[in-house]
Amino acid sequence: MTIKVGDTLPEASFKTMSADGPAEVKSGELFAGKTVVLFAVPGAFTPTCHLNHLPGFVEHAQTIRAKGVDQIAVVSVNDVFVMEAWQKASGAGDKILFLADGSADFTKAIGMELDASGFGMGLRSKRYAMIVKDGKVTALNVEDAPGEATVSGAAAILSAL
Repeated sequence: MTIKVGDTLPEASFKTMSADGPAEVKSGELFAGKTVVLFAVPGAFTPTCHLNHLPGFVEHAQTIRAKGVDQIAVVSVNDVFVMEAWQKASGAGDKILFLADGSADFTKAIGMELDASGFGMGLRSKRYAMIVKDGKVTALNVEDAPGEATVSGAAAILSAL
């Protein structure tokens, strides 16, 4: 089943890097009682993700938060060490929470898996962005074309807030 507007996100665990090393973040603590912009990329450091999708959210983070968003997070089917390296390399600092969905458990649970085997990448996530209020999806923008970050970009999310 593919997630849609009005659905509640399933329980899931992500990994993120803390000062003490890899740490678990449960979806309940991430989304409960908060407004969160969650966007997903097929892979950290891939051209569209690194040069187009993520930079828009970094650039507009303050404006997005000013519209009542408590957290902006990016999720990818990568390990926590790759996500940490991407956070550092992107200069995102603490503007964006980088979430590793290394085994694609969350991605599969919401029906957003993408078979990128043809590119040598295996199972990944489709590119999307959603607005989540108290665990419920209130907006969902999924890209149709590979290499595009238009409907799931920061500008599109800003207009949906």
